[in-house]
Amino acid sequence: MFDHCPGSANIRTPTLSIRKCPECGEEVEVFSNDAKVQCSRCGFVIYNDITACVKWCKYARECVGEETYHELVGKK
Repeated sequence: MFDHCPGSANIRTPTLSIRKCPECGEEVEVFSNDAKVQCSRCGFVIYNDITACVKWCKYARECVGEETYHELVGKK
C-alpha cells in the first residue's frame, strides 16, 4: 500500500497556479492546498476543487493529516 494517495500530492506539497478572477479579471494566486482565495481587487471568492477526494475518502484524515483535513472540510 502507498504511504499517501497520489491524489493528495498537491495538498501535501502545494503548487502555485495563476487564475483570472471571473468578476474583475485580476490575476489571483491560488496554491493547490487553498480551499478558497479572495481576489485582492474586488473581493470575489475563488474556490479550489481540491476538497473532492478529501470529502469522500475514508483514508483522507491519515492521508493529508488531521489539521489539513479539518481545514479542507471546514470542521473542527
